[in-house]
Amino acid sequence: MFEATTVVTIVATFLLAGTVKGVIGLGLPTVSLALLTVALDLPTAMALLLVPSFVTNLWQAAVGGNTRVIALRLWPFLLMATVTVWIGATALTRVDVALLSALLGGLLVVYAGANLSGLHFRIATRHEVWAGPLLGTANGILTGMTGSFVVPGVMFLQAIGLSRDALIQAMGMLFTVSTLALAFALQGNDLLTVEHGILSVAALLPAIVGMVLGRRIRQSLSEQLFRKVFFAALLVLGAYIISSAFGVLAW
Repeated sequence: MFEATTVVTIVATFLLAGTVKGVIGLGLPTVSLALLTVALDLPTAMALLLVPSFVTNLWQAAVGGNTRVIALRLWPFLLMATVTVWIGATALTRVDVALLSALLGGLLVVYAGANLSGLHFRIATRHEVWAGPLLGTANGILTGMTGSFVVPGVMFLQAIGLSRDALIQAMGMLFTVSTLALAFALQGNDLLTVEHGILSVAALLPAIVGMVLGRRIRQSLSEQLFRKVFFAALLVLGAYIISSAFGVLAW
């Protein structure tokens, strides 16, 4: 079983990650994965985020009234982002985990840097037919390798001109199917244990408490300011993960 200090770390992590999601509508898998990777190994961090990520994002995916429109428009992207997760997950048993942790750190730096710099991409509707499956495949493989759902998937969703409500719902759909695919991939590679499952279920409570707290904070705090602080912290954390990973490799 995990030590008491590790359990406290897990609870605190999901409380914080849930709070971030409550304030800005995203970030629970990203924050939890980034923090847990510092304290635990990457495969364990990926296993622990499964239940909180699935439950909170399933609600986000179901609310918004755009489910049918999004599914009809984005099914090739979502399909490829789902079925290719297992390809990336095979690396967890074949590649040095420190390298995969460094890759995770790199993805966090790219994601945070793009948001802090205000970098925006645009993909014309006529190009979605090939860009969707291509970027979905890349997202699925990287999800399997690192547990991160955001690069390049979220960037693609931001680039195709969805309305704010549709974008939030589409991200929820992407994160939900990615979480399910990741669970099957980890199980298939013998990286998901009963102990992981119990702790992941237990982590749901602090995640929900955090989301409720985050929604209250949202009422008294500038979302724009919070986003800047969030992405700045994510940039530093990503750089730290990269540094730590290469330190392990050098050792």
